[in-house]
Formats: sequence, C-alpha cells, structure tokens
Amino acid sequence: MKTAIVFGGSKGIGAQIAREFANCGYFVVINYNSSKLAAEKLAAELKNSIAIKADVKNYKEVKALADEVIKLKGQIDVAVVSSGISRKNLIIDTTEDEIKDVIDTNLIGTINAIKAVSENMLSNHKGKIITIASMWGEVGASMESIYSASKGGVIAFTKAMAKELGYNGINVNCISPGLIDTDMNKDLSKEDIDSLIENTPSSRIGVPQDIAKAAIFLASDDASFINGQVISINGGFII
Repeated sequence: MKTAIVFGGSKGIGAQIAREFANCGYFVVINYNSSKLAAEKLAAELKNSIAIKADVKNYKEVKALADEVIKLKGQIDVAVVSSGISRKNLIIDTTEDEIKDVIDTNLIGTINAIKAVSENMLSNHKGKIITIASMWGEVGASMESIYSASKGGVIAFTKAMAKELGYNGINVNCISPGLIDTDMNKDLSKEDIDSLIENTPSSRIGVPQDIAKAAIFLASDDASFINGQVISINGGFII
C-alpha cells in the first residue's frame, strides 16, 4: 500500500484530495495545524488514514512529521502540499504580520514540506510531489497581491524542484486552481460569483473534486512523463 501525505488536508481542497487518495487505496496522512477536530474526524471517516499535527511554517515540525511517517510506513510515495491562506486587502492596508503570515504559510510552507519529504524520495529514487498554487499566482489578482506573490513563488519553486529532483525519478508538478467552492471564498457575494461564472467558459465555479481528480492522476503511473508542469484547472477563466 502506497503512502500519501496531504499537507493542509483537514479542510477544503486538501480534505477532498485526502478522500480521493484513500478511495484509491493509499494510506493517507492528513496534516493539520489548528483544525484538529476536522482532521481527526476525516481520518476516522477514511480507511487507512491518520491525522498528524505540524505547522508547515516550522521546518522542524514538518521534518518530524515526515520522519514519523517513514518510521510508520517505511517510505513516502506521494506528497501533496495544499496548505494555504489568503488575505484580501489593498497593499497599503496590508500589515507586515499579514504579509509574513501569507508568505510563510503558502510559500515557505511549501518549501518546508518538499524539503522534508525529498530526502526519503531521493533515497528510493522515486516519488510524486504535487503543489497547489492558484490562477492568481499565474496572472495576479487585485486585493490579493501577497497571495498572488506567494502562489507565484510556489509555481517557480515547483519548476525548480522538477529540475532538481527529476533525475532521481521524482515527479514534481503543480495544480493551479481557479475559483473553487471552499471556505476560502465564502466571503464572495452572489454578485461576485455570478460575475466570475459569466467570465468562465465552463459556466460554473469549480468544486474540490475537480482538483482532487487531477492530483490522483498526477500521482499515477500514467503521469510518469509529466514533470515541472502547471495544470491550470479554472474552467477557462484564464487561458
């Protein structure tokens, strides 16, 4: 049985990714930081799953998680980095603490996660790493400049890691979601959502399953020649 770690796996996109991997026969490690109840409830719902706390902003905690998984299961086959937060403000109204929190969670957290799992994957000469960015990391978003910067960094880091790790049999790819129906977008008004749908050729917003299915594919043998790519799943909102 293969092992997959889903960083930020307690809610939203991450939770659905955890479900999909469990349904496909993986042993799933659900990483969480503050959402203990949600993570433990999900782990209880799924077969062959465990919830482990680690703050992705703290490398020592992430490395300890990776070491615990290796001790428990022997190796890490797949790592999905879905941890992410957003702050919607004009740049002039964004505090230093808010900037640091977004960058540390989204970008530094991704770096920490990949650094922590890559040693085991390198020793085994195989592995799949999937990062979760955003279409705003591709084109930028007004009122979400720091979020856009952090996700743009995730995209660049993913490409660099594909070049660095690919020669050892490790595939590193990025999924870049568009507007997805999760708590992160719950502050959008009906008018905002209707406007976004109107400008989306697929005529709907996305659901977490849209992202989870792509993650399962990228983790499969069918995607063995896909490396360093950004898979944009946005219904055609940006082309």
